[in-house]
Amino acid sequence: MARIELIDLAHAYKPDPSAPSDYALRPMSMTWRDGGAYALLGPSGCGKTTLLNIISGLVKPSHGKVLFDGKDVTQLPTEARNIAQVFQFPVIYDTMTVHDNLAFPLRNRGWKESEVKKRVQQVAQMLELTGDLKMRASGLSVDAKQKISLGRGLVRPDVAAVLFDEPLTVIDPHLKWLLRRKLKEIHHELKLSLIYVTHDQVEALTFADEVVVMTQGEVVQTGSAQALFETPAHTFVGYFIGNPGMNLFDCTLDDGRAIVAGQALALNDAARAALTGASGKITLGIRPEFVECVDGATAASDTVQASVLAVRNMGTHYLAEFRLGSQVLAARLRSIDAATAPGQGVRLRFPPERTLYYVNDKRVA
Repeated sequence: MARIELIDLAHAYKPDPSAPSDYALRPMSMTWRDGGAYALLGPSGCGKTTLLNIISGLVKPSHGKVLFDGKDVTQLPTEARNIAQVFQFPVIYDTMTVHDNLAFPLRNRGWKESEVKKRVQQVAQMLELTGDLKMRASGLSVDAKQKISLGRGLVRPDVAAVLFDEPLTVIDPHLKWLLRRKLKEIHHELKLSLIYVTHDQVEALTFADEVVVMTQGEVVQTGSAQALFETPAHTFVGYFIGNPGMNLFDCTLDDGRAIVAGQALALNDAARAALTGASGKITLGIRPEFVECVDGATAASDTVQASVLAVRNMGTHYLAEFRLGSQVLAARLRSIDAATAPGQGVRLRFPPERTLYYVNDKRVA
């Protein structure tokens, strides 16, 4: 395992980049601890696979350095970095048995056959492949083949890191959940450094200790699932994380109040201090989970008037949509009554401690 440091790292596929949009990966620095589980999360084309391939050595960065345990490996080829990489589609030897596929990386490095057998048995048991060890890989399902590919990445105990590039894309949805859980168990047992690329927030948040959220080649926040949900540092994180994502509204300031859709919301002391002197676009953000539907006669300083568009029973909660000015606001409600019927006017409360403010898309403390 290795402590991975990225120092002033950036990459552009075109020569002489001058604008931020010229970079596939914008300048960044970060450190990933030895034995940690990390996820690179973002939409297609955001730069996450480019970053993974720079770490693996498949791509040489145009700027900056990559360090493994303090050693500069930026110019080293993949085979010299002692990493394992699992790709989106299974990479295995169809003519070999499952046992020989798992054993191949170890035999390649001169392991004794007794030790190879012991390690293969251990990894096969973790991935529930023990019963398939004598079978040829060509006769297995795509799900089983990808489990072999995962096993080939995990079988070497001395790797600096195991890199996963959307490895569960081809897996059945139910098996995805089982494999995510299994990878989490394996990480706790083997203490390997794992880096997992995905565009699926559920995969990222359930797998990783820390999630790196990316958009347009930029890292906009790194943090735990709780931090990304409760205190997104960027409007993109608020919108991208959650189902539905954070409600975001343009607002202006007036005499210590936030004006949203022509209505005033009182600012608490912390928000007022953070926004003092702010210049640029100001955005109010609140999670659907934190919006409260209150008595229509209540006109407190932390409420706004809205109209009900639709309410859907989701089993564990109600997902309601409201019209606030020209925008639609979503709320997850525990219960509803006659006042939340479509077409009715309601008052919505934005708890001050759950209401966040952003200046030029970045959260103010």
